[in-house]
Amino acid sequence: MADNSSLPAQVRHYLETVPRETLPLTYQQLAEALALQPPRTIQRVAQALENLMREDAQHDRPFIAALVVSRRGEGLPAQGFFDLAVELGRFPADPAKHAEAWREEFERVLAAMN
Repeated sequence: MADNSSLPAQVRHYLETVPRETLPLTYQQLAEALALQPPRTIQRVAQALENLMREDAQHDRPFIAALVVSRRGEGLPAQGFFDLAVELGRFPADPAKHAEAWREEFERVLAAMN
């Protein structure tokens, strides 16, 4: 089981090495792939992804967290992803533009992984 301090690094490694045809993954799929045990598996995954978003913003990289989506919500990340992307200055504040911004970020991540 992943401990919370090393979880962001484990998430990054997994997302960088997962076969592209399996992307995007859901939060649940990622939690299962990392063999996380309850309680709060999805919350821990979300927190790790938020840590990675801050790290990626600091290093001017595309958000690797864009590779993970919610089971509900039309195949988009959870609202927290968008809130943090706006807070970090990477996405427009207008929610109507979030889906398109996410699609572009998803493509940037894939391009950066080549």
